[in-house]
Amino acid sequence: MTGRGSRLTVLAGPTAVGKGTVAAYVRMHHPEVWISVSATTRPARPGEVEGRHYHFVSDAGFDAMVARGDLLEWAVVHRAWRYGTPRRPVEEALAHGRPALLEIDLQGARQVRASMPDALFVFLKPPSWEELVRRLVGRGTETPEERVRRLETARAELAAETEFDVTVVNTEVPVAAEELVALMTGPPRAPSP
Repeated sequence: MTGRGSRLTVLAGPTAVGKGTVAAYVRMHHPEVWISVSATTRPARPGEVEGRHYHFVSDAGFDAMVARGDLLEWAVVHRAWRYGTPRRPVEEALAHGRPALLEIDLQGARQVRASMPDALFVFLKPPSWEELVRRLVGRGTETPEERVRRLETARAELAAETEFDVTVVNTEVPVAAEELVALMTGPPRAPSP
């Protein structure tokens, strides 16, 4: 980290908690915050736009990114698809003094902590397990098999909350997003021991 304006914040939490929705709110209402766009090998969901929601790449393209060291972090998520954070855009945003947000999964957050321990790590938590299940089923983008896999992963992800510097409960997207931005742009917090 090079200063207050260029703080890197990592947002992670269980599947279907609303990380993408919170990040989209921040993107719309806080243009001063730079938000990373992840690369993924999964196909686009209805309404997702290349370069805005994700960079959709082939397995071979992802392999090449890994081999070149182009990714800050990457992981296989839900035992199905690979996701990763392109390194260069993150470094450029921080070099230009912008608060930067990575919206990633738990595995990726752990990799970033190893390479960038001064970042602020924020855990986005659902108000309850039942609400998390309702959100996952309600979005209707996964097959029943994928939902089962994602809920198994979510239980393990919820148990990792103590690895983060601060927790934000996503009861209402605008409230959670504003709390996140306040954490990003306020005075630096000392990491948890």
